Amino acid sequence: MSDHTDIQPPIQTAGACDEPDCMQTLRDLDVFLDDEITPETRTSIRHHLDGCPDCEHAFDFHAELKSVIQKKCLDEEMPADLLTRIEQCFDTDLDGDGAVG
Repeated sequence: MSDHTDIQPPIQTAGACDEPDCMQTLRDLDVFLDDEITPETRTSIRHHLDGCPDCEHAFDFHAELKSVIQKKCLDEEMPADLLTRIEQCFDTDLDGDGAVG
């Protein structure tokens, strides 16, 4: 099994992803990856990703990170504070408790 230490965060270039469509797409990546959106929104995001290399790179990073975390969680017990650190890093409530961290 690969260690997946080669995952690199998306590189933000000057002026990249500062358009309203980009900002909304980046906000919606998690619900897109979890398939928690309408088919119309999915189509809209997919269309944006197909035409925006910066957002597509961010999407690829988030998808790979989610996959690695999922595999690691299945393989071994998660350290007690890991979810808190991940939530704080992404400023996202991942466990559904209504709080980040």
